Amino acid sequence: MHPLPPVAIPPALADIAARVDERLAACLDADAARWRALDPTLGAPLASLRSLVLAGGKRLRPAFCYWAFVGMGGSAEDPVAVEAGAALELLHTFALIHDDVMDGSPLRRGVTAVHVEHGRRHTLAGWRGDAERFGHGVAILVGDLAFVYSDRFLATAPPVARRVYDEMRLEVNVGQYLDLLGTAERTGDPELARRICRYKSGKYTIERPLHLGAALAAPDRFDRVDAALSAFGLPLGEAFQLQDDLLGVFGDTAATGKPVGEDLREGKPTLLYALARSAATGADRRLLEQR
Repeated sequence: MHPLPPVAIPPALADIAARVDERLAACLDADAARWRALDPTLGAPLASLRSLVLAGGKRLRPAFCYWAFVGMGGSAEDPVAVEAGAALELLHTFALIHDDVMDGSPLRRGVTAVHVEHGRRHTLAGWRGDAERFGHGVAILVGDLAFVYSDRFLATAPPVARRVYDEMRLEVNVGQYLDLLGTAERTGDPELARRICRYKSGKYTIERPLHLGAALAAPDRFDRVDAALSAFGLPLGEAFQLQDDLLGVFGDTAATGKPVGEDLREGKPTLLYALARSAATGADRRLLEQR
């Protein structure tokens, strides 16, 4: 399956998105060449990472980071903001790849999910062992590669920016665990659903990128603006995730690049499901509880 066609993005996002994409491509191309020189077979996992990173995506995280950086006095041309944007995109890619393995999702951004792609490679080559397990193993490693590359882009960040970044990475993992646990427990608790929404996606989509940009531009003044940035970023991040949940149930795969209805089939503890379950009665409630 081919990647989704590009869509028009606002001018405020277009410039930073293009600069981040260029930086990502340069980094991944150079490292792919380096590792292929050691062993040609190492090209496959790196090609999967490059394909997914550059297959699309809204580049919201780099944009929020960039504009907070500029808003706190950073130069619009400073490559530091681009490096941070590349780090955020690779961290996001790490989370997507691992999320697809955990959820068993076959598509991401309109292309075959990494674990499915490498499972098929195994089958077509007639290799020994279980193809699905091989695909999952490769996908975990490709996600780990994205995580390491992400870290490299912030190697010289000031300590306050590193603290923001590290806290964001912890929050993403905490949110993912709550999501897994909530699915297993078949919970319909709206408060837990909102907590998952906030930690799995909302905080690292908007609040923390804003914090990172501000901390990079003005580490000595970050403590004066972090609360204000949170007041703006947290509700907006939650709204972003709620809209994503709606698209996950009522959207169009051709537009979103991922399966529709998967959250319901998997029993994801989204706020949409929790509210529907609390309002449902009789046969409707029993149907929802069968997920």
